[in-house]
Amino acid sequence: MHEQDAVGARWGGTRQPSSADFGDRIRWYVNRLRCMSPAEAGHRALRAATNQAQRWRLAGSICVPKPDLARGPLHWVHVPARVDAARYMDAADRIAAGRFDLFALRDVELGSPPRWNRDPRSGIEAPLTFGKSLDYRDSGRIGDIKYLWELNRHLHLVTLAQAYALSGEARYFAVLREHLESWIASCPFLEGPNWSSALEAAIRLINWSVAWQLLGGAHSPLFADGGGSRFRQSWLESIYRHAQFIRGHFSSHSSANNHLVGEAAGLFVAALTWPHWPIAGAWRAEAKAILEREILLQNAPDGVNREQAVSYQQFVLDFFLQALLAGRANHEQFPASFEARIEAMIEYLASIMDAGGNVPMIGDCDDALVVRFDPARDACPYRSHLAAGALLFHRGDLKAKAGALDDKTRWLFGEGTEAAFQALAEDRARLPARRTFPDGGYYILGCDFEAANEIRLVADAGPLGYLAIAAHGHADALAFTLSVGGEEFLIDPGTYAYHTHRRWREYFRGTSAHNTLRVDGRDQSQSGGNFMWVRKANARCDLWASSDEQDVFEGSHDGYARLPDPVAHRRRIILDKRRRRVVIEDVLRMAGTHDVELYFHCSEQCRVESLPGGYALRRGPRELALILPNLPEASHRIFRGSRSPIGGWVSRRFDEKEPAPTVAWKARLAGDIVLRSEIGC
Repeated sequence: MHEQDAVGARWGGTRQPSSADFGDRIRWYVNRLRCMSPAEAGHRALRAATNQAQRWRLAGSICVPKPDLARGPLHWVHVPARVDAARYMDAADRIAAGRFDLFALRDVELGSPPRWNRDPRSGIEAPLTFGKSLDYRDSGRIGDIKYLWELNRHLHLVTLAQAYALSGEARYFAVLREHLESWIASCPFLEGPNWSSALEAAIRLINWSVAWQLLGGAHSPLFADGGGSRFRQSWLESIYRHAQFIRGHFSSHSSANNHLVGEAAGLFVAALTWPHWPIAGAWRAEAKAILEREILLQNAPDGVNREQAVSYQQFVLDFFLQALLAGRANHEQFPASFEARIEAMIEYLASIMDAGGNVPMIGDCDDALVVRFDPARDACPYRSHLAAGALLFHRGDLKAKAGALDDKTRWLFGEGTEAAFQALAEDRARLPARRTFPDGGYYILGCDFEAANEIRLVADAGPLGYLAIAAHGHADALAFTLSVGGEEFLIDPGTYAYHTHRRWREYFRGTSAHNTLRVDGRDQSQSGGNFMWVRKANARCDLWASSDEQDVFEGSHDGYARLPDPVAHRRRIILDKRRRRVVIEDVLRMAGTHDVELYFHCSEQCRVESLPGGYALRRGPRELALILPNLPEASHRIFRGSRSPIGGWVSRRFDEKEPAPTVAWKARLAGDIVLRSEIGC
């Protein structure tokens, strides 16, 4: 997610906003201001004035000092012996032919080099106006900014550099050079959509760092001739400008979430990769201080990222890992608390991952990667983090959960990685590492963990999200996911889209898209925009108990206390391990009459068929029996790919969705009541 720095960002271009667009924009700004503290409002006003000064060039242009190339770093990206070089060369050849995979676009022809300021999805060319006042939410003028930015993160340059490092063929360097020279010429400093976000600049720098290392660094033979030397100089000048741009536009206040982490990581990596200017020491110190502070602020002691979004957990974890490994290689140590928080974050991912390697899609997901070390589309970032954690912390249980060493870990850990990984003794008895995450609000009910008959239920009683706007959280209080035998049965349907498809954005982050209860057709929390909640449900765990016979979770939230007739919702989930049965009791306290709905979102791999009192959920040879509350006034139905109303969908990848069965139960109820559902596993 990207938040506009200046609250007063203007409308621009020849396209005039429609009245609906204008109304939405006004509501967005009003809601944004409601979420701001006086300090943040003042900061943003000052930032807007600074941006305007830059726009008018009153702040001057950056003069890049001559680099001292005698000062060089120790590299932390390595060319591994045990990777399939042909896979990387094939991927690089596709890039050289101008073919890319970007979200829902598969093998799309964009040219080599592509047009950097054009949205690959819509074909709209963004203007080269001052980047910090460019309204990238204006899809009519910019297109889909997610697609444009994804291409400009330059993940593909790493693939080209990997192909060169593995093959020694200079043609891959020639393509990389052509792309970079084209980018520098097409994206003048501070102009256009690629100079509107410090986070995007930071991710680009990290990918440039990896490519730079794989090409051989400042003294690579590739830079030896006159043309190569001029290219190196041009690249270094852009690197310097990127670093200074990031340093001048760190995210702050209610936008200081994963953006700030990524910006600091990018600046820190840049300072270590290119220590060729005296100011690099200041970059390094400032960025390192931010990383050390933010890892503790943005990630709870139990390891849960406070944005309450699992995909963003792996995203920020990668920033921290890149910084840690870069620092270690260059004798820049982080404190023990930094490494301990990384270990806790990896433990959380290991604990919520089922025996089949599935991770619940809690909160927002946009498939973001910091670096694409493995060109395979099905490479699993979560298993890669587990493998890295196994090596970093000498954890045999994390090795067992990872299952195997992946290519990304090979590139990052270098010589001896295979032997070190194999030497770790697996300790399956310790899995899952933990089952309660009270700070993050997640609780794992289950039995037969890591075995063929595993039951793993993840219950959610966590906060909505991080800071005032809770940007990436979903209205999913007291929701749960359920897998059996390493296969998903009841799921979180994911995210689908961000800036486009407003109705779909509202649905996927809303209460009806989660396995929980909804009252009067309203979300538990009130949205103020695509990345903003103005009224937040407060959830909590009231009881957790575990024994050999059963696990019990009980939680509550106050999201419907805002109704004219307030409704209190409490949910109790009991797993009977011997009978392999889950009982869900929803207790409602209310004086008047309300429409009450229960949702059970099934995996797209499930077949759902009617049973007396409920439904059979079948997936392969396994069958679960879902028995719904038995009330005479209730009705229930199955949604699958419905557009009016929206229901019965899952989004496994950003900008992609497909039908999936959803069981919806509904009744109009009055007064206090207990609703009982059962799932036989």
